Amino acid sequence: MWLLVVLLFGILYGVFTGLGSYLGVGSASSYIILAVLFMGFQYLIGPSMVSAMMRVKWVSEKEEPELHRLVEEQAKAAKIPKPKVGISQLSIPNAFAFGRSQGEGRVCVTQGLRNLLSQDELKAVIGHEVSHLKHRDMLVITLLSVIPLIMYWIAWRMMWGGVGDRRQANYAVLIGLGAMLAYFISNLLVLAGSRIREYYADERSCKLGNRPHHLASALYKLVYGSARCRRTAQGETELRRVEGLRAFFLNDVGRAHDELRELKDIDRGLTGGINQADLLALRTKKVKLRGAEKLAELFTSHPNMLKRIKRLATLA
Repeated sequence: MWLLVVLLFGILYGVFTGLGSYLGVGSASSYIILAVLFMGFQYLIGPSMVSAMMRVKWVSEKEEPELHRLVEEQAKAAKIPKPKVGISQLSIPNAFAFGRSQGEGRVCVTQGLRNLLSQDELKAVIGHEVSHLKHRDMLVITLLSVIPLIMYWIAWRMMWGGVGDRRQANYAVLIGLGAMLAYFISNLLVLAGSRIREYYADERSCKLGNRPHHLASALYKLVYGSARCRRTAQGETELRRVEGLRAFFLNDVGRAHDELRELKDIDRGLTGGINQADLLALRTKKVKLRGAEKLAELFTSHPNMLKRIKRLATLA
């Protein structure tokens, strides 16, 4: 993960070196200042925006004693303050966590998740979300995502901002094309970083005392539930509503239908979940993705679900 951070900031340094020689240090620095201001604004209002768009209702311990108990138990195991607990009114079965810091963490489950998982599966899901808070994953990815944003601004300014004479315009277009390429590459790297954090959160949920097959079963059910939800008008409307926030979910709800086809052979007993025997059988099975599936994974914030469950099998 640290290699990824170094690589991203190396791209940023390279582009700013070229931009600085062309525009002067002051002009180049203005992009960093603008990005930092944007990031600060996002940091301040981000939690409120997520809460509103996900239609979260914060619940007291009296209203949801069992959910509070599970969150508190996982937070204690992770040695972080107990997060605020909420229920999203979305019918899409899922869970998510967000917050500016560990002390201001929030863990939410959707209405669609309430009756889908067993208690052990729900506990493993909450462990995954608490692990994101413990290691400040949302903050890390938010910081990294500023780099593609800066690259995009530079590319747009250089290629369409209007520059003096023809020679200057040629240089500006070259810098703009380089920045656009850097934008594309850095965006892929940020997505790769997000996928790495998902793998880590799965592993850390198991380290909090949750069984790998419980988390694997929960992931399998979330994929099935998300695919089924897409077949309804309400589900499609909700998916469009939260399109920009899909990275917060436990799985990529947009790829659920395709992933369900890949997972169909894991549930050997057709129980609708994944048990210990299913996971152990997957441990020795070779997982091979088609070229299209490998390509699709590059452009998503979550790992391919079959690979993800296969990784959990190594922890069983």
